[in-house]
Amino acid sequence: MKFKRGQVTIFIIIAIILVALVGIFFLVKDKIILDKMPVSIDPMYRDFLTCIEEDIVKVGIDVLESQAGYIEIPEFDPGSSYMPFSNHLDFLGNAVPYWYYVSGNNIQTEQVPSKRDMAEDLANFIEDRILDCSLEEYAEQGFYVVRGAPKADVSIKDNYVDVDLNMELGVIKGEDRIIINNHDLQVKSKLGKLYDSAKKIYDIEQDELFLEGYGVDTLRLYAPVDGVELTCSPMTWIGEEVFFELRQAIEANTLAIKSKGADFTLQEKENKYFVRDFGVDENVQFLTSMNWPYSIDVDPSDGSILMAKPVGNQPNLGILGFCYVPYHFVYNLKYPVMIQVYDGDEIFQFPVAIVISGNNPREPVAGVAMEIETPELCEYKNTFVGVNVYDNSLNYVDADISFECFGKKCDIGKTESGFLEADFPQCVNGYIRASAEGYKDARYLYSTTQEGYVDILMERLYEKEINLKVGGNDYLGDAIITFISEENSQTVVYPEQKSIELSEGQYEVEVYVYESSSLMLASSTSQQCVEVPNSGIGGLFGLTREKCFDIDLPEQLVSNALAGGGKQSYYILESELVSSNVIEIGVDKLPTPSSLEQLQNNYNLFEEKKLEIYFI
Repeated sequence: MKFKRGQVTIFIIIAIILVALVGIFFLVKDKIILDKMPVSIDPMYRDFLTCIEEDIVKVGIDVLESQAGYIEIPEFDPGSSYMPFSNHLDFLGNAVPYWYYVSGNNIQTEQVPSKRDMAEDLANFIEDRILDCSLEEYAEQGFYVVRGAPKADVSIKDNYVDVDLNMELGVIKGEDRIIINNHDLQVKSKLGKLYDSAKKIYDIEQDELFLEGYGVDTLRLYAPVDGVELTCSPMTWIGEEVFFELRQAIEANTLAIKSKGADFTLQEKENKYFVRDFGVDENVQFLTSMNWPYSIDVDPSDGSILMAKPVGNQPNLGILGFCYVPYHFVYNLKYPVMIQVYDGDEIFQFPVAIVISGNNPREPVAGVAMEIETPELCEYKNTFVGVNVYDNSLNYVDADISFECFGKKCDIGKTESGFLEADFPQCVNGYIRASAEGYKDARYLYSTTQEGYVDILMERLYEKEINLKVGGNDYLGDAIITFISEENSQTVVYPEQKSIELSEGQYEVEVYVYESSSLMLASSTSQQCVEVPNSGIGGLFGLTREKCFDIDLPEQLVSNALAGGGKQSYYILESELVSSNVIEIGVDKLPTPSSLEQLQNNYNLFEEKKLEIYFI
């Protein structure tokens, strides 16, 4: 015990000596000569400046360049199912603030830092990290170091960064002592020039929306958008396959965009379509990824199927003499692009949100940091509502709860043991929506102008395999099977798809069976006449004349023709869905058409044919 007390006494004496030395130091600091660095202290001070430059300033510059000009990034603003963007892009595990994005409630936002903002961020970073240059090894060599409060001033130039650090640094080594108040550094960095080039590219994007332009071109090249095909059978596309191929193409084509720079002679050998002149000297790279936040929706669609129906083979349309399938699909795409400007080892990067609405680029942003004036429904949640969610057997269901009003959707929360108490935004005749895996979405009409409780019933979805029989035999050819209900319809492209998710309810079931055909429709010319206004004075008095046009109809091969099918109204009971694994559908076979008249007759017969539906 005496030995331990002795140790404590020694530490107390050392602490008193250190405090005394510090006090004496500041008492006599005005008498210390400042114009000459003692030889014994000079190595330590050089290491101190090196520490500031390498371990603090350059680290801060790296953070600014990798985080779109931010060290302290803006407060997180989440996205939504409507707009998948938050205000940060997760890039290799690092949050990089968007310079342009659309918030979850459809507000366009710009968050572009200025050089002054970056300089202030870096100055604060230096002040916060200056103690990291601890110089402990010199303390072990007999140096006594005293520091005052740091105050940094940073100026960002094209090819270097000026740092003026004002901080009293007192050093004592034996008989040598000095106080240094200002520590000036000039750190080589192209931060300023890279930022200027990045800002120039960003301004071009905001003015011209060239990235959206590439996106629209890719959409029209890799996805069905507009067109007409000469065929007598419906055209179908699997939505997931279309979206996957489109995302792959956008990723590859975005990476292919080049900047016209010093190496343009090499780029001339490539596709000039992807080469743009941004007026910058640095290299520029554009990145996007299928794994980043994405949103694609298309209208019209039938569940996961894109379908276009033929014109010309329906009853009473035989006068056309040929069949064709017109289609027009409207897409809305949202995805991020990371723009990187680099010179040597230095890379400045920032992401932007790409928005394509109705097959067209978004409207350019007018002004700086603009916001669209729209009511912020989700911001003001002030009406208490309790929500109970059950299935048809009154078992509790854990579901995601949202609220919809006038086209706006607010995420509310998730039920626990089938129950949720939460504040909702006020709205008259809005819908409380419940979504859960394995159940059909349910919604409840409710006015949140007063507090209350709501009970929502959800119908369970059952996945069933479909087995199609034509003329009593199993069929493995092409067919389109549709289950139509009041709320939605689902389509199966058979045999590529053989399963469907259904709930209890009334359905109109339609089956179209197609077989290969060699029916050739000969070319023909028909005449069509219309009434047009008379030329001259007669036209002023409403007089008209007949004008006729020749319409040339091309030769057409009908490669797939309707060869079976029918329709049936059927109420599916939940007990049938619970007790079965397969839905077996039987249809009658129709004659293989050898002429347009027979093809049209098949469509007439189709309207009269019924289906046999069994749950087994």
